[in-house]
Amino acid sequence: QVQLVESGGGLVQAGGSLRLSCAASGRTFSSYTMGWFRQAPGKEREFVAAIRWNTLSTYYADSVKGRFTISADNAKNTVYLQMNSLKPEDTAVYYCAAGARTYITSTERSYNYWGQGTQVTVSS
Repeated sequence: QVQLVESGGGLVQAGGSLRLSCAASGRTFSSYTMGWFRQAPGKEREFVAAIRWNTLSTYYADSVKGRFTISADNAKNTVYLQMNSLKPEDTAVYYCAAGARTYITSTERSYNYWGQGTQVTVSS
């Protein structure tokens, strides 16, 4: 099994920035795809961004393009989500996920492992 632990969430004013971290432990393959998802109160979980461990290719939801950046440190088995120009609508629990797919994907069912989530609250 792969264990994922998110950190870095918190309270920030609109226009501010936060950097989330996802530390992966256990057996992690370089071919895995890593993703960030979020879920706001009363809403379904939605895709945010994804990255391939081996190629570092990335993919973003339209709602966060130009504001969020996903990155990975392969040696540390850690994935990051840099969030800039935060808006109140970005408020959600953010989840890190890992999947054995050999291609980058935004499909939730493609991810096999999930972290516990970290709360991000953006005030106006």
